[in-house]
Amino acid sequence: MPARMLDRFLGKTVRRGVLEVARPDGGVTRFGDPAPGYPEVRIGLASQAAERRILLDPRLGAAEAFMDGDLTIERGDIMELIQLLRANRPWDRGGTFGEPGRLGQWRGRLVTWLDGRNQSARAKANVAHHYDIGNRLYELFLDADHMQYSCAYWPREDMTLEQAQEAKLAHIAAKLALRPGQRVLDIGCGWGGMAIYLARHAGVTVHGITLSEEQLALAGERAARAGVADRVRFELIDYRDLAARGERFDRIVSVGMFEHVGRAQFDRFFRDCANMLSDDGVMLLHTIGRMGGPGTTDAFTRKYIFPGGYIPALSETLAASERYRLIASDIETLRLHYARTLRAWYARCMAHRDAIVALFDERFFRMWTFYLAGATAAFESGGMCNYQIQYARSRHALPLSRDYIASDEAGLLAG
Repeated sequence: MPARMLDRFLGKTVRRGVLEVARPDGGVTRFGDPAPGYPEVRIGLASQAAERRILLDPRLGAAEAFMDGDLTIERGDIMELIQLLRANRPWDRGGTFGEPGRLGQWRGRLVTWLDGRNQSARAKANVAHHYDIGNRLYELFLDADHMQYSCAYWPREDMTLEQAQEAKLAHIAAKLALRPGQRVLDIGCGWGGMAIYLARHAGVTVHGITLSEEQLALAGERAARAGVADRVRFELIDYRDLAARGERFDRIVSVGMFEHVGRAQFDRFFRDCANMLSDDGVMLLHTIGRMGGPGTTDAFTRKYIFPGGYIPALSETLAASERYRLIASDIETLRLHYARTLRAWYARCMAHRDAIVALFDERFFRMWTFYLAGATAAFESGGMCNYQIQYARSRHALPLSRDYIASDEAGLLAG
């Protein structure tokens, strides 16, 4: 029975490209037809129990079956398997629309609210789950120059990961419209790449904050090696606690952190940012986002990758920020940049497979590559993108046209 039900599901899903499923009894079932741009993959299922796991929860069940070795890839790899499944039903496939189911909407909202309350103590534990597993893992696959664990910027397709991350930093720095001597807050500073870059290239002082003890230690070392320790300060503190101290900044930048805030904390985040921003200040928020409306974090991501995390829709991000008179002065949608970034990370993880297994184990390696492959598919065929939202507290804080962004960006890259 599980095999027949799974066959019906896969038969409806895989039309272009080929998926072969090898069963424990030796039988093989084939789905789809060869098509340009669609992978041809063969998987093996160890038992009927593996089939039941996938049927009960296709995302989490398939992930755990793969992690446990009950689902194996016999031809291709996990990136191609997930690409095949997602590309057959792309988010932007067109067609007509019906009314979404009310029960699913309310269930999703409840899960999102409960999971996204993220009070300070829980927020630190959630961050530790992902970021305090050791810096060595991230050093193996991130860009060597800046250790940017966020979407790179690819104005040219022939760039290396290092070049694309440098381009991202210049792109963001230009949007901040920086002037020497300004004080900048970096919320979610990671390993210090953004803070170090701004201090070196814009003549500003930067206060970077994180909840990860591993990141904090390495960020300080990297700033010292870069010769900017006198202009960059890192602190282990929640943004809410920093705001309570009453500090003010000329500029605020936050890259890849808003996804960890939690839906229930959106208003608090923007209220605190507005209060910490000077009256003529500018803020740049770089976040993963949903191209559609509000949604729900899937069970695999909640359980294994980013507990407490939530990917915001543009609508709910703007609805929360506009309550505190933050002017959305510029919005850019990066549609495929993260997909390219994730593929580069995946390739480096595959190249360092033995090192990652030695650090953790085989199950962790399969979990991690499933995460990267699933995220890639979400940006290539699903509803994920990146938003860069520039905010100003005063309508006079920035030039009348956005030409300064390209000009400043070119100057940074040339220098």
